[in-house]
Amino acid sequence: MVDKQRVIPLIVATALFMENMDSTVIATSLPAIAADIGTSPLTLKLAITSYLLSLAVFIPASGWTADRFGARMVFAIAVGVFMVGSVGCALSTSVTDFVFARILQGMGGAMMTPVGRLVLLRSVDKSALVNAMAWVTVPALIGPVIGPPLGGFITTYASWHWIFLINIPIGLLGIFMAMRFIDPIKSEEREPFDLYGMVLAGLGLAGIAFGLSVAGLNLLPWSTVAALVAGGAISMTLYVFHARRTGSPVLDFSLLNLPTLRAAVFGGFLFRLGIGALPFLLPLLMQIGFGLSPFHSGLVTFASSLGAMGMKTLAARIIRTFGFRNLMTVNAIVSAFFLGVCALFTVTTPLLIIMVILVVGGFFRSLEFTAINTVAYADVETAQMSRATTLVSVNQQLAVSAGVAVGAACVETTMWFNHVSEIDATVFAPAFVVVALTSAASSWFFWQMPSDAGHEISGRKAVEIASRKGAGKGAAKAAVKAASEDTQDVRDQRLG
Repeated sequence: MVDKQRVIPLIVATALFMENMDSTVIATSLPAIAADIGTSPLTLKLAITSYLLSLAVFIPASGWTADRFGARMVFAIAVGVFMVGSVGCALSTSVTDFVFARILQGMGGAMMTPVGRLVLLRSVDKSALVNAMAWVTVPALIGPVIGPPLGGFITTYASWHWIFLINIPIGLLGIFMAMRFIDPIKSEEREPFDLYGMVLAGLGLAGIAFGLSVAGLNLLPWSTVAALVAGGAISMTLYVFHARRTGSPVLDFSLLNLPTLRAAVFGGFLFRLGIGALPFLLPLLMQIGFGLSPFHSGLVTFASSLGAMGMKTLAARIIRTFGFRNLMTVNAIVSAFFLGVCALFTVTTPLLIIMVILVVGGFFRSLEFTAINTVAYADVETAQMSRATTLVSVNQQLAVSAGVAVGAACVETTMWFNHVSEIDATVFAPAFVVVALTSAASSWFFWQMPSDAGHEISGRKAVEIASRKGAGKGAAKAAVKAASEDTQDVRDQRLG
């Protein structure tokens, strides 16, 4: 049992490793890829947006698919689809080929990450969830750490095509581990698939996200862009009415009545929107604005992920000390501050100072992500987990997609306002300010949570009870340990 408690998070981390490294490698190598296939870096953001869009469209089916066919099989197949998409990216010779390959990758990612998270939530008790999330995230953060320098090295000294082939051995390892260690977990009650709702939600998300992402790029007429956004809005409105009449909606908005999940969705969207623009803006600033090679740019930007790794060993202790609400409210502002500091970077700013700021900022951003990802499921019942993971996953991917779109739109607007036709270092500052303010606004939603939000998950409730009894630190730790051990039998039954 102890082995599975550790192995299952590591298996889920394999999927996160692939996705995180893939996204950071592409962000670092974006200018080189754009030059090779004959387009601009801002236009090639369609490759990033199309991947995130594909995730948002297909994630709604992930919860039902895992319940119906078993999480283990769905996870393994999804990893295989992601690998095929990676090979397609490596063989692409045009923007169209690259975008279609990224969409295929998104179809695989739409299943493997949320399904892996669902396996974790059904296998680990809530009282141990913070530590389990840390087990998942630490190996996954290796991807962003080695992604930028590795991608920059390959792009600078070999060819960008090879960066996508890194996923092949990782994917094969993930498939083997999934089939070997994950139990065939299925839902006891099989619900009918909401095909009509899936179509409405998919069209709505696709129309809105894609329409906003291409606005201002002059790729499509404004009338077409407006039609995409309007059509998506109409489709999502129809879905909302449909969801109220069905008992098994693909996106269950009734879960937003839970205060912790509501804060994680709305506050998390704003926070991720700002932070999601960083991997897109920073490599462009380093390479186009400062003239660094992709390799040297990667060595600088990897500092953010290095700071994130350093936080994971302290996450559970910090959350238990301050509580979710207090920590998330204050830390959102602190994280946004370090994001906004990037607006002050100039060509003359020493790279060492830039790296220090990115390391410290990465520490606080990763702490906020861990808290958001954990508190989202604090009040969710076991029977609702698949719907909750689906809703949260769609929200996360839309937030990152919106962050890329907002970051690019800010750069384009600044260029238009300054009457310049080429990107330079001066056009990035307003973008960093805008996304930082957006991330800071998330603190209002986190403050709306109850003061004791997530205490059962963090162990803070047990600590407070022990403290009121004057038991001291030793008894407080014993109370936290007892709270976890009391549910051992339940975990055994769920894992089989």
